[in-house]
Amino acid sequence: MNDVATALAQARGLGVDRLDAQLLLGHVLQRPRSWLLAHDDAVLTEPQRTAVQQLMQRRASGEPVAYLTGEKEFHGLTLQVTPAVLIPRPDTETLVDWALARLQAGPPQPRVLDLGTGSGAIALALKHRHPAAVVTAVDASDDALQVASSNARRLGLDVRFLLGDWWSSVGNGTFDLVVSNPPYIATGDEHLPALSHEPLLALTSGADGLDALRTIVSGAPAHLSRGAWLLLEHGYDQADAVHRLLEAHGFDDVQTRQDLAGIGRCTGARWS
Repeated sequence: MNDVATALAQARGLGVDRLDAQLLLGHVLQRPRSWLLAHDDAVLTEPQRTAVQQLMQRRASGEPVAYLTGEKEFHGLTLQVTPAVLIPRPDTETLVDWALARLQAGPPQPRVLDLGTGSGAIALALKHRHPAAVVTAVDASDDALQVASSNARRLGLDVRFLLGDWWSSVGNGTFDLVVSNPPYIATGDEHLPALSHEPLLALTSGADGLDALRTIVSGAPAHLSRGAWLLLEHGYDQADAVHRLLEAHGFDDVQTRQDLAGIGRCTGARWS
């Protein structure tokens, strides 16, 4: 029988997680998960059954759900995502929450810069939650910027997007807040095979994973107003290294924030 319950059972047979299977099935049927739970006897059409089977097989082979559905929720926003961009993670909401707290304590129309914006997740979340902010977002990938720009248009959020490698495209501009979730995984890290569907450019950064963070921190003083903050996401074991890096470049009040798992995930400091 080609019904919802059968489709979920077949997905289980492929080794697909139940929640993932429900998300993919709901995507094909254009129904929320709650509807699936209440209508497990709903019959699928032949095109729907074929589409569901193809998606389940692709998920079983390791493709992320977000790429299969083309979207991911982040900080209350539904973002379009493609394999050209890193999939936004809940851990990165820690960075957004910290940035919003700094914006509340800052000037009335703060100038904000997001380095390595990818899908635009951080920049768009900040603009959405703090509309007075003047937000600029930079990425070295033109394909990523197309995704980010599309998200901004669809959400009606005014963010300026620039193509460039870290600081190269911002000229002499200065900012009241700079945020970044740069690549921070070491080349050859054992976790990389599990991330093979995501863009390597957005994941790895040198032998120790700190190359991008070094570039951002070293270039920041020329682009920060007095009292501005630089907030950085980093790897689970890099908080101490980023702390030392910020202090070595003259930053004050260095702090680290923990993610939902209690791991030091973001480190930032004030430029004075």
